[in-house]
Amino acid sequence: MRFIQELLGTPLGYIMSVCYQLFNNYGVAIIGFTIITRIILIPVSIWIHKNSIKMVKIQPEILHIKAKYFGDNNRIADEQAKLYKKERYNPLASIIPLFIQIILLIGVIHVIYHPLDFLLGIDSQLSNALIEKTIALTNYDPNTSSIQLSVVQTIKNPEFFKSFLSLETRFPDLDLRTILRQINDINMSFFGVNLGWIPIAEKGLLYLVPVLAGFSAWLLSFTQNNLNVLQAEQGKFNKYFTMALSVGLSVYLGLFVPVGVALYWISSNTIAILKLLILNKIIDPRKTVDYVALEASKKELAALQNLERNSTVKKSDITKRREKADYKKFFSIANKHLVFFSESSGYYKYFSSVIRELLACSNVIIHYITNDPNDQIFDIAQNQPRIKPYYIGMKRLITLMMKMDAKLVVMTTPDLGNFHIKRSYIKNDVEYIYMPHSPGGSYSKTLRKGALDHFDTIFLTGPQAKNEIRALEEVYGLPIKNLVEFGFPLIEEMSSRYESQEKETHENKIVMIAPSWHDGNIMECCIEPILDTLVKYDFIIVVRPHPQYMLHFGRKVEMLQEKFSSISQDKLIFETDFSSSSSIYQSDILVTDWSGIGMEFCYATLKPGIFINTKRKIMNPEHEKITLESLEDRIRKKMGIELELSEIQEIGEKISYLVDNADAYRNAIEKIRNEELYNYGSSAKIGAEYLIKQLIIKRDNDSEKIST
Repeated sequence: MRFIQELLGTPLGYIMSVCYQLFNNYGVAIIGFTIITRIILIPVSIWIHKNSIKMVKIQPEILHIKAKYFGDNNRIADEQAKLYKKERYNPLASIIPLFIQIILLIGVIHVIYHPLDFLLGIDSQLSNALIEKTIALTNYDPNTSSIQLSVVQTIKNPEFFKSFLSLETRFPDLDLRTILRQINDINMSFFGVNLGWIPIAEKGLLYLVPVLAGFSAWLLSFTQNNLNVLQAEQGKFNKYFTMALSVGLSVYLGLFVPVGVALYWISSNTIAILKLLILNKIIDPRKTVDYVALEASKKELAALQNLERNSTVKKSDITKRREKADYKKFFSIANKHLVFFSESSGYYKYFSSVIRELLACSNVIIHYITNDPNDQIFDIAQNQPRIKPYYIGMKRLITLMMKMDAKLVVMTTPDLGNFHIKRSYIKNDVEYIYMPHSPGGSYSKTLRKGALDHFDTIFLTGPQAKNEIRALEEVYGLPIKNLVEFGFPLIEEMSSRYESQEKETHENKIVMIAPSWHDGNIMECCIEPILDTLVKYDFIIVVRPHPQYMLHFGRKVEMLQEKFSSISQDKLIFETDFSSSSSIYQSDILVTDWSGIGMEFCYATLKPGIFINTKRKIMNPEHEKITLESLEDRIRKKMGIELELSEIQEIGEKISYLVDNADAYRNAIEKIRNEELYNYGSSAKIGAEYLIKQLIIKRDNDSEKIST
C-alpha cells in the first residue's frame, strides 16, 4: 500500500497542484484533477471498450461451445482458450477498469490527506515540525491519516496561528511567515463545505455526502448494466452484486474519508457515465455484435441447462452420508488386492465377463469404485458377497485415487495422471491396467496425446492396438509397456445374445441409422438427405440418435421429426428410448459414421453396414506422427460400404446391394472379427488369468520382502 501511495503520490500530487493553482479552490481542483486523469486514460478506455465488444462478438461461439460440449468442462475450457487465442481476446481485460479505479483512489486519498506535501510542496522536516506543533496545541491523534488536514485547520485558527511562528528559530533559512500564509490561504471550502471534514465525525448535514456518493455509484452501475456492451450481457446476479458492491463502497467512502475524496468519487462516476455514452456513440457495438445469433445461442444453452435441472437429481443428504461412509470403509480395509473403477453404471458391461471369471475361478475379493450412486453393481453385490462396491463422487475420487493402496487397479478411463485422476501418491508399486471400452478406435487418433502413458499394463483388443502402442512408444521415446493380448469380451456376449434370441421376420428390411455425437456427425451434416432418399425405398427406417446427442440437441431431433411427420410411423421411426439395444440387432443394415457401434454391430451380428465418411473425431493433434493405417480405415470397406457425403443419394442402392449379398459379407466379417480380436470366445478367461497371476506374483514378492 505504501509503495503505491509513494509511487502515485508525486505525479498525482503534481496534477492536483497544477489544478489548484489554476482554480484556487480545492473542490474545483479535485474535479479538474478527475477530468485530467480520465483524459490521460482515454487510450486505455478505448482498448477496454473494444475488448468488451470483441468478447460479446464471440459470445455466440462461446455459448455454442458450452452447449456442444455440455458437461465436459475440460473440453469447454480447451475450446474457449483456442477461441480466445484465435480472436486475440484477453479475458483479464474486464478487471482493468476496477484495478485502475482502486489504484487511482488509493493515490487520490493519499494526495488529499497530504496537502502540505502535494499542494504546497513543503519540506518534509518542516511538515513534521508543523504536525508536532499541531499535536502539542490540540492533542490530535498523531497516527490519524488526516493529520495534515488537521494542521491546515489549526493554522487557519487565529488562536493558534502565532504559536506556529515559534518554529522560525528551527528553520531560519525558510520564510516561515509566507509558508504559513500559503497554508492559511488554502481554500478547502466547496459550496460552504470544508473538504477536509469527515462526515462520520462532523455528522449533521454532512450525512448527505455518503448519500450522494452512493447515488452516483448506483447511477453508474445502472448505466453500465444497460449500456456497457459487456456488462449488459451479464446475468442478473452479477449485475446486481456489482451494483451493491459499488454502492456499498461509495457509501463507506462518503462516511469515513474526507469530503474531498467523496467529491472525487462522485466526479469520477459522473465522468465515467459521460465517457461510456461517448464511446458507444463513436464505437457502436451494434455495428459489430450479431445480437440475433447471440440470443439464439443463449436459448440453445438455456435449453440444455433447463434439461439438466429437470433431469439431474441433486445429491441428497443421505447420498452424501453414504459417499462419506463408503470412502471411510474403503480405507478401513487393509490388503485390498484388486480394484475396479467405473465412471457410471453403463461401464460395468466392459468388466462383467472378467469379473464373473474371477468369481468362478478364484477367491479374490473385488473392490468396485463407481461415480454413480445408482450403479447396477450395488444390486449385483447383494447376491455376491465377494464384490465390495463403493460410491465415490468425482471430487472425493481425486483424493481417494491419490491415496490408493491396492495392488491392481483396472479402469476403462484413459488419461490417468493427466487430469483429475492421478496415480497413487503413497504406494508406488500399484499396477494400473487399462481395459478398452471399444473393439476399434485408434490409440493415436481418438485418444488424447499421452492418454495411456501412465498405465503399466494395457489389455489389447487385437493386433492393431498392439502395433499402435508400440509405434507411440517409439515415436515419443516412452518406456515399454506391459501388453496383454486380451480381446473384447463384450462382443462375445453380444454375439451370443444375438444368436440365442428369437429373430423377428419383417417383409421389409430394417435400416437402423445410429450415428455418433461428435462434431460433424450424421445428425448434423446429412440426416435429411439420407431420409429424403430412403423413404423412397421399401425399408423400415429407424433413427436412433446417440444418447448424448439427445441430451444436448433434443430440440433438433424434435424438429426433424416434425419435418418428416408426413411419413407413416410404421415406415419411419425415431427411437429415443435407450433402455434397450435389442432393436439395433434386429436391424438388417446399420448406417453410421465413426461411431463404435458400427464395429459392435458388424462383429456381433455378422451383418454389413453403411459407413459414412463424416468429419472424424481426432483428439490427438499429433496423430500424423503415427503412420499406421487405422483399424477403421482398413476394415470398414470390408464390412460394408463406405460413402462420401457427396454420394448420399446412392445410399438406397447401396443398402439394397448389401441386403442381396448379406451371406458373402457374413463370411468376410466373421473372418475379420477372428483376425482383429484376440482370443475370441475366451478373452474374459485370459483377462481373469492375468489378474490372478499378477496378484500371486505381488503376494510372493511381498513375502520375500518380509522374510528378508
